[in-house]
Amino acid sequence: MARVDLSDMEWRIIEGLLSTERGRKSRPAHDNRQYLNGMLHFLRVGCPWRDMHERYGKWNSVY
Repeated sequence: MARVDLSDMEWRIIEGLLSTERGRKSRPAHDNRQYLNGMLHFLRVGCPWRDMHERYGKWNSVY
């Protein structure tokens, strides 16, 4: 976890607000915390989606 990612305490507050399933057949979502950290990174840095750091997963999944 990078120093700018969500802390465990911040994540506990937000975690309950996010759905655990998505898609037509209720496929389990992958790592919502990783994706949220990727979105926050995108907003903070202002990089293009395709240039996002790999630790946040595939850019199109985060998008």
